[in-house]
Amino acid sequence: MAFSKTHARLSVALVLAGLSSCTNLDETLYDRITPDNFLRTKDDVYRDFLRTFEHGYNTIQGSPFQLQELAADQLMTPNREGDWFDGGQYARAHYHTWTIQEGYINDTWNLMYQGITLDTNSLEDIQALDPAKFNMTPAEQSQLIAELRVMRAWYYIRLLDLYRNIQIITKVKGEVKGPNQSTPQEAFAFIETELKESLPQLLAKGDPGTAQFQGRWTKAGAATLLARLYLNANVYVGQDHYTDCAALCQDIVNGKYGAYAIASRWDAPFDWNNDQSSETIFAFPGSFGRSHWQYEGGMYFWGLPYNVPVNYFGFTDFGGGNPRYALQPGRDVDNKEYSFVLGKPFVKFQKYADDVRLKNYKNLGNSTREGMFLQGYLPNLNGRDTIKSTRGYTLYLRDQVGLFKYTKPGQTLADKTSNMNNADQNSGIPLVKYPFYPSSDPNKIEADYAEVRLAEVYYMLAECKFRAGDRATAAQLLNTVRKRDYPTGSASLYAAGGATLTEQELLDEWGREFIGEGRRRIDLIRFGKFNSGTWWDKAADGDDHTKIYPIPLNALNTSPQLKQNPGY
Repeated sequence: MAFSKTHARLSVALVLAGLSSCTNLDETLYDRITPDNFLRTKDDVYRDFLRTFEHGYNTIQGSPFQLQELAADQLMTPNREGDWFDGGQYARAHYHTWTIQEGYINDTWNLMYQGITLDTNSLEDIQALDPAKFNMTPAEQSQLIAELRVMRAWYYIRLLDLYRNIQIITKVKGEVKGPNQSTPQEAFAFIETELKESLPQLLAKGDPGTAQFQGRWTKAGAATLLARLYLNANVYVGQDHYTDCAALCQDIVNGKYGAYAIASRWDAPFDWNNDQSSETIFAFPGSFGRSHWQYEGGMYFWGLPYNVPVNYFGFTDFGGGNPRYALQPGRDVDNKEYSFVLGKPFVKFQKYADDVRLKNYKNLGNSTREGMFLQGYLPNLNGRDTIKSTRGYTLYLRDQVGLFKYTKPGQTLADKTSNMNNADQNSGIPLVKYPFYPSSDPNKIEADYAEVRLAEVYYMLAECKFRAGDRATAAQLLNTVRKRDYPTGSASLYAAGGATLTEQELLDEWGREFIGEGRRRIDLIRFGKFNSGTWWDKAADGDDHTKIYPIPLNALNTSPQLKQNPGY
């Protein structure tokens, strides 16, 4: 008590002394972080630079993943005997009946703008630096600035894709009010300019200093994002940019921005050492000891049935799994293939029966695996029985949805209901795109998340060629990637000339190669199928206003300059 009183008197005396000798009341706030007191070394600059990258990695899972996949025709989160009903939010996503108050719509908006704010703050910091004071060259400073502009453009492409009428933030320091709402045309032009102006300032793969350039934007990465923007330009702004998209993709394929190549194995772009894959253009670094967002519950881990990680994979670090995501069914409860054209993802794989990805997922030892799906009975690692559900019945994973429970394959199920509200733990084929090696394996979950890979460039170029009437080249480009999915000499490759490559087949092939990678919704929209198409128990929409999501209610309440999207 005595100390505190003495300390208080001293403080008052110092304040009075200061006031009697000076009328300048500006404060020096030593307890606040500003660019002047935080950015002291070159390492500080890089820490500032990287803040938005870790946040960006987080945005590939959870709500953003849900918006792109659960509204489309490949993945589902059905009500499994009371599990995953969650107030009906997943059913509303599936049936396109979401409201402006959906948590996942609001969360995605917030996550993207948090990333943009972090990015822009760092951008302003680094633009204001004198590089010589931080042992940096002007070229190095320009590289960091260009990467931040590209990273911010990546957020904006996704916002434009999801919400269309968005806000473009280019300054955050000292701002007290958000900018006005931009039209899709204004947002498109901004993103295009950011990428085109940044691209020359970036390094190309193979340039000095890029050998360990993990998780950083290069020329090829920026060019691919610009190609994505052009591929979907008709959707975003009603303008055809397929020629521009094709030119960029051809440059990347030709090696203008570095030497990339399609991996010889289908799983190499997703494996533990994919940072070394020739197919990886941009990936978020992942490891068990640090961030590994695609392996979290918001994405691939909760695509695994209960008991599978521990008792089938031997992966014990995260617990027992939880079947949130699975493939939508291609067959009814009597095992008859549905007649609709869209959806049926597992059936689309089975169309080419020699596809090596159709093998049941299995860990083979020494950080290797085979197969991309789980189906049928799964043997327990103890060698004595098969994996059981948490409700006591033995799992038999099938390309069907219903209350099968103890029903064995081939037995007739009395309840023919198959919809989002009538599933059990047997329902739907699980996807295992990134490997889960045993916990004893040193590379158990070490894969980086491949956000941009060369296969996408080939598929974009193929689609542009197809739309220009050149089916032969389109088929050849697709086969450059597809040949790794089938045995040598397989008849499953597209015939020379491209006669079998229809528009529907091209859409199906996009679905096979990029299943579960958070892009299916925009592909359906670009092909004109998202609102008019039907799949499983999903009927056609009454109109097309749901091709974009509503501006979240919370955003409208806090930003009066925003207006709601049409139809909401």
